[in-house]
Amino acid sequence: MSTFDRVFVWSGGALFALALAACAYVYLFVWSTPAASALARNPLSGMAINAALFAVFALHHSLFARQSIKHHIARIVPDRLVRSFYVWTASLLLLMVLACWQPIAGEAYTVAGWRAVAHAAVQVGGLWLITRSVATIDPLELAGIKPTSGSDALQITGPYRWVRHPLYLGWLLAVFAAAHMTADRLTFAVITTAYLCVAIPWEERSLLRMFGEPYARYQDTVRWRIIPYVY
Repeated sequence: MSTFDRVFVWSGGALFALALAACAYVYLFVWSTPAASALARNPLSGMAINAALFAVFALHHSLFARQSIKHHIARIVPDRLVRSFYVWTASLLLLMVLACWQPIAGEAYTVAGWRAVAHAAVQVGGLWLITRSVATIDPLELAGIKPTSGSDALQITGPYRWVRHPLYLGWLLAVFAAAHMTADRLTFAVITTAYLCVAIPWEERSLLRMFGEPYARYQDTVRWRIIPYVY
């Protein structure tokens, strides 16, 4: 790996960490109080703009998952840097969403006391589920610093025995269980969840093409995609 390659992948990994930290900071602190009415947009127009912003990020993620798109990118980006290129663009797009987010005034609810503790416990459970779901992934691979190992193992153990996409279930628990649900937090939770519900069928078709019959048997064994007995 050349000096340029090392600088590219490590700076991309740093940007990836920054984008995740920024997302957590905005959700936990910036959106912890309702936006001032003077600074907020009309709720409908604000939600529409925010949905369009996130759609750009989501479209990038969905398109990059397609093998045909990866082949086209590999024509202009060295194969060893394709993953890092994806990390760079995804991180920049997430930062764009956060920077351009249109504040929305108001709140859905707020709870205190033991109910707030219960909400926090649900969020911690969601974070635990996310951590368990990605435990088999090398963090350096995820950040585009190390080449992917090329492992074709189908993950069906741990939380994958409960639902087929436990990482997404963890995300729902984390973003919907806030003890103080401001309009911004609720909008973010709804938009990201809507994307997951739309993207999962496409993702599962790709998994069927990749794993074939073993994944079809897994779908028969674990019936629910995200929420047991619901979806």
